[in-house]
Amino acid sequence: MKKLRVLMAAMLLTSVYVNANAQKVTLDYYFNHEIHKTPAGKVERYHYLWTEKANSGFSIFADAFKKAGAALDTLDSAPTTENLKGTAIYIIVDPDTKKESPNPNYIEPKDIKAIAAWVKSGGVLLMMANDSANVELPHFNNLAAKFGMHFNDDLQNHVIDDSHFEDGAIVTTGNPVFKTAGKVFMKDACSIELSGQAKPLLKNSSGAVIIATAKYGKGTVIAVGDPWLYDEYTNGRLPKSFENDKAANDLVAWLMGQVLPTK
Repeated sequence: MKKLRVLMAAMLLTSVYVNANAQKVTLDYYFNHEIHKTPAGKVERYHYLWTEKANSGFSIFADAFKKAGAALDTLDSAPTTENLKGTAIYIIVDPDTKKESPNPNYIEPKDIKAIAAWVKSGGVLLMMANDSANVELPHFNNLAAKFGMHFNDDLQNHVIDDSHFEDGAIVTTGNPVFKTAGKVFMKDACSIELSGQAKPLLKNSSGAVIIATAKYGKGTVIAVGDPWLYDEYTNGRLPKSFENDKAANDLVAWLMGQVLPTK
C-alpha cells in the first residue's frame, strides 16, 4: 500500500511538472469577440473558440496543440507585456469588423508595441486574416506591417459552393511547413504582400502568397490569408483528397518548432 501511495504521488508530481512546463499557446479573444443569440435566446460567444465544437470552432485545432504537448490559454483583454509573459505562441484570428461587433476592439499602436516587443524577445505570432468582407484589415495590417507583411484587399481561391471544392485547392506536397499534408482546402482567402525580411511559405496555383513568415528579433511571425483550420474544414466534411486535418497537425508542429528552447 505504501509503495502504491509513493507511486501515485510520483505520477502526480510528474503530471504537474509536464503541465507546468508545457509550451503555452494563447488564443486572442479580444480582437475577435463575436457574439450571437442561441435558439433559446441566450447571448453567447462563438467563432474560433478553443472549446467550440460547431463548424465555426477551433476544437480540432486545439486538440492538435494538446496532442503536441501544448497548454492552451485565452486572452480576453488587450495584449500587454505583462499578460503575454509566459506565452510561447500567440494567435490572433479574424479581428472583428463593425458588422460582427457593435464595438470592435481594434488593434491600436499600444497593442502593436506590446506584441512586437514580445515577438522580438522570442515569441511566435500566428496572424490569421480572412477575405476583406469578413475581417478588419486596416488595423490588422498596421500590425502586419511591423513584420514586412500586408494582407491585400482581394479574394483568392473563391469557391461558389460545395460542388466546386477544387477551386479552393492548394498543393502542399514538399512544403517545409506541411510535412504530411499533400493538398489542402482554403477558400476565399486574401493574398499577402511582402517586404523586408518576410518570405512566402505557401502560394496558390495563381502564384499569390497565401502564407508568409518573417523573423523579428528572436521571434517568428507567420501570417495566413484565412482562418482555414476551423472545424468545418478539419472534421472530415471535405472530400478525401483534402488533408486539412493533417495540415493542422503540420502547422502546429512547425509553430512549436519555432519556439525558443527554455534554458
